[in-house]
Amino acid sequence: MVVVMKLQATETEVEKVQERLEQLGFTSYVIQGVERIVVAAVGDTKVAGPLGLEVLPGVEKVVPIMRPFKLVSREFQSDDTVVTVGGVQIGGSSVVVMAGPCAVETREQMLETAWAVKQAGAKILRGGAFKPRTSPYSFQGLAEEGLKLLAEAREETGMPIVTEVVSPEDVELVAQYADILQVGARNMQNFALLRQVGQISKPILLKRGPASTIDEWLMAAEYILSQGNTQVMLCERGIRNFDSYTRNTLDLSAVPVVKYLSHLPVIVDPSHGTGKWRWVGPMAKAALAAGCDGLMIEVHPRPAEAWSDGPQSLTPARFTYLVGELRSIAGVLQKQI
Repeated sequence: MVVVMKLQATETEVEKVQERLEQLGFTSYVIQGVERIVVAAVGDTKVAGPLGLEVLPGVEKVVPIMRPFKLVSREFQSDDTVVTVGGVQIGGSSVVVMAGPCAVETREQMLETAWAVKQAGAKILRGGAFKPRTSPYSFQGLAEEGLKLLAEAREETGMPIVTEVVSPEDVELVAQYADILQVGARNMQNFALLRQVGQISKPILLKRGPASTIDEWLMAAEYILSQGNTQVMLCERGIRNFDSYTRNTLDLSAVPVVKYLSHLPVIVDPSHGTGKWRWVGPMAKAALAAGCDGLMIEVHPRPAEAWSDGPQSLTPARFTYLVGELRSIAGVLQKQI
């Protein structure tokens, strides 16, 4: 539920509301809005009987949150969440482009790609040091050595880095290097991992599972926020389909739906969403038109030689051209890239 305070409510009155909620077994969160303060309460939905909140001094009204997800909902927070990392704002008036290779391979490959995407207009560098793969025989990533190469690329270019964490035991290690921790699609319902990343102070990029509903996706985000970490971004990366022309079906209808239901920023990954470089550009432009807050695009200097996901990677030249197209569309939408 959300307790809306009166315009003139005092700090003491807000504290009294929190005390009452604590007595009832709820956890409360104070949200300072533009015009007034609201106190959001999360707890056992089975609590019945009179709560006595409406009669407390300073309370204007009590609004129940009927959706299963609470902290990520618009009822909990009407204003958009803006995640700031390394001076880059995600969820504001700009559309942020995250780009880089699927996997960190070598120092030369990483630095070459990092400079290329930065010069083209990307604000955040992506690259996988840990790679959960369908086959146990596929390249699994360079682990900490890959993290060190990402950190070196950040040092040289000044770009914040986002990389995946695949197990609860690795969260502390990855957080030592990364600016944003990614929870991949295969781990969207790894609840132990979600709780662990919820206990750190780094932003989290949560990818949608390949067969997950929007409710399941938002409930996964709820796990993270319930542990105290409110810096969460949602990433649509395609859902399982029955055709072979694309790797997945990029569900762009999820972008406006999720932005209606939730205050969290929404990122779109057209690389995994299509699986083929030829379709990345059209879907990236469509995602921008659909209202996304950012794009995650795979770029490799020599896709034919990539150790992972070469067919869906853009060359630096193709990426540069795409960013130019995206800037034109962003201008029409009164946004910036």
